[in-house]
Amino acid sequence: MKLSYKYLVLMMSILVFGCSDLEEDPVSQLSPDGLFNSVERIEIAANAAFGNMTHEDFWGRKTSLALMLRSDMVAIGDPTTSRRRIDHDDFNVLADNGMIPDNWRRSYQSIAAANQAIAGAELVDVPDEVKNPITARAYFARAFMYFHLVRQFGEIPYLDEPIATLDEGRTIGKTSVAQVYENIISDLEFARTWLPNTQRARSIPAKSAAHSYLALVYLTMGEYQMAYDEAKGVIDNEGAYELGLEADFQNLFNSGAIDSSREPIFALDYIGMTDGDEGRDYQPALTGLRDDQQYGIGGGWSVAVPSLEVFNTWDGRDYRKAVSLDTTGVFNITNPDTEAVTQELRPFTVFRSSGRGRGVDRPHIAKYTRFTGATAANNGRGSQHNYSMMRYAEVLLIAAEALNEVQPGAAEAHGYVNRVRARARSGNGSNFPADVSGLSQNDFRDMVLEERKWELAFEFKRWYDIARRRLGSEVFSASGLEGAKPNFDPNQDYLLPLPAMELARNSNLEPNNPGY
Repeated sequence: MKLSYKYLVLMMSILVFGCSDLEEDPVSQLSPDGLFNSVERIEIAANAAFGNMTHEDFWGRKTSLALMLRSDMVAIGDPTTSRRRIDHDDFNVLADNGMIPDNWRRSYQSIAAANQAIAGAELVDVPDEVKNPITARAYFARAFMYFHLVRQFGEIPYLDEPIATLDEGRTIGKTSVAQVYENIISDLEFARTWLPNTQRARSIPAKSAAHSYLALVYLTMGEYQMAYDEAKGVIDNEGAYELGLEADFQNLFNSGAIDSSREPIFALDYIGMTDGDEGRDYQPALTGLRDDQQYGIGGGWSVAVPSLEVFNTWDGRDYRKAVSLDTTGVFNITNPDTEAVTQELRPFTVFRSSGRGRGVDRPHIAKYTRFTGATAANNGRGSQHNYSMMRYAEVLLIAAEALNEVQPGAAEAHGYVNRVRARARSGNGSNFPADVSGLSQNDFRDMVLEERKWELAFEFKRWYDIARRRLGSEVFSASGLEGAKPNFDPNQDYLLPLPAMELARNSNLEPNNPGY
């Protein structure tokens, strides 16, 4: 079911405040007093928190693209693209990088909406059983955004109530990573308690979303027993939560099929309509092949393109490879003698020469270009994609990875991986990837991280895996998928710099992260 988080103008003034004066000239400042007089008003503010997530500043482009480029699987294709993107790919990011402040601002605007909903709920005089299932959505949204922020920036300002004045916003300091995680866990526990088992759409968090994110948070923290317990809680409630693996991996990236899938647990849902950059999805354009005519969207921009070694090392018997990559494109070719234009199918080895010279001769990501649905603009911008922030296959892999750390060699852990691999085999009738069994703890650890790499390829997860397992020195070496990245510094680059403009506004945020 497609939902539109269309904002009510009356409520939007609550969104301008994050940790500093995020808008130079705010129109007004609203207090929850008098505004929140019903559960419906709580829901409006909570919906605004989710609406901000689909903006170009966050998942539409800025945050998602940075996560993709910082991984070891995707590199810049078009060398004429903006420098701010290239710097993320090269690990040459400065505090004034243009992609960072928009991500920061939009994240805190989403948090501000969640805080308004939570504070406003205190003023609504109805039983907890009536309002808490709605308020729990705001708790989930706040945890979701802080989880991204703390992994990207480390110590950050933690706001858990509305900011009343701009002066107050200019004096907020940073909160320790440990305390941010403690608060995230608290919010997710509230959400897990009060959210219903199911919702009418996966873009609305249900109990399974809070449960699953608790598992991922604990996995990121290295609290493996807790991560396993939370993931196992989801698996044990697979029926009650209406979860399961999608039979056809391709359907997970088909805008016309994913609404009926049981695999997504929490998704950001684009609806093929935009008001400027509100709710506009840029992934088809950023990842699509320049000048390609095969999907009727005018081709993409060849910005974020897998390295050639991703294609070379990914076994072709794995159905996920065929779903994830395009190795051919369709181009308009002009006959120099007759000037007649015909369409020709050409392999990736001649992508650049087949177009207008700004493509790159590498297979491109197909997950976001093949089945976009209706689009609001050229190049697939404003698609109807649902982006699974969490899906059931990842929960199975979280359970497997965590259990291996506390009970090496457990057949149960092997079984979770084998369930994911069975789906990868089913798409092409091969016997690859084979089931796993009898692995040592170290071998299993390596295997499950590789399994995450292929299962979740280009789904914005790989960078976070590299960072939490501190794999950078290995994967960005000469033997890595992208070859040597000499600028990568493990003492600096697992975190982004705090935005320069925020430090200029608020000296309490100093010093910046190490190296910046």
